Amino acid sequence: MRDSYVAEMKGVILGIIPNARIVDITHQIEKFNVKMGAYVLASASPQFPDGSVHLAIVDPGVGTKRRPIIVKTNKCFFVGPDNGVLALAVKNIGDKAQIYKIINNAFMLPEVSRTFHGRDIFAPAAAYLARGTSPAKFGPEIKRMRIPKFARSIRKRDRMEGQVIYIDDFGNIVTNLTETDLKRIRIKGKVNVKLGSTELKLPFCGAYGDVERGKRLAIVGSHNFLEISVNQGNAAKGLKAQIGDKVVVC
Repeated sequence: MRDSYVAEMKGVILGIIPNARIVDITHQIEKFNVKMGAYVLASASPQFPDGSVHLAIVDPGVGTKRRPIIVKTNKCFFVGPDNGVLALAVKNIGDKAQIYKIINNAFMLPEVSRTFHGRDIFAPAAAYLARGTSPAKFGPEIKRMRIPKFARSIRKRDRMEGQVIYIDDFGNIVTNLTETDLKRIRIKGKVNVKLGSTELKLPFCGAYGDVERGKRLAIVGSHNFLEISVNQGNAAKGLKAQIGDKVVVC
């Protein structure tokens, strides 16, 4: 919020659709941290009304060959760079998505800078979508978007492999494994977790308070991702967990 960037993007949106209702999810994503942006977007976007347009910019590759895209789902639209920042949110919704590459200059600012596509390409695209423009007018439909490793889960027989994608302010270790992933390997009651080189056998709970204070547990959190937690404690600190650590569950 220190710089003018957020205000510039809002100014562009309001210039195209003056009655736009703009809701700020966050402007506190760590610089260049696509993974963190992807998790926060996936957490917040399901709570918005159908038809919402979600604009997400964490774009260390601005000006390079990475594609600017629109993703249309049955529930909403996502606008942003094709670098993975949209991937978890699209996966979380779970329905078939249509993906369009933004190439039509008619829906960009007259002059597109090399360093601020958020203002010059993405903000106008989001505004025109909110005004009712069909995503097909922005450019050709493409077959797939980039799915980085942090948005993938891998099944190997009776186990699922993923990674830590977020550590919240409580110290909960959030993985990219979803409730659907756990159902595929029929997790019930107890769960074996390998976090980095640490092996754990944890109760699979429905609430943090299902174990005594200070005890570890596994739980599917409110954003539909598996968490490794401590009731009223800090799991990440105790386990020295870091974002990107490999997670194996069986």
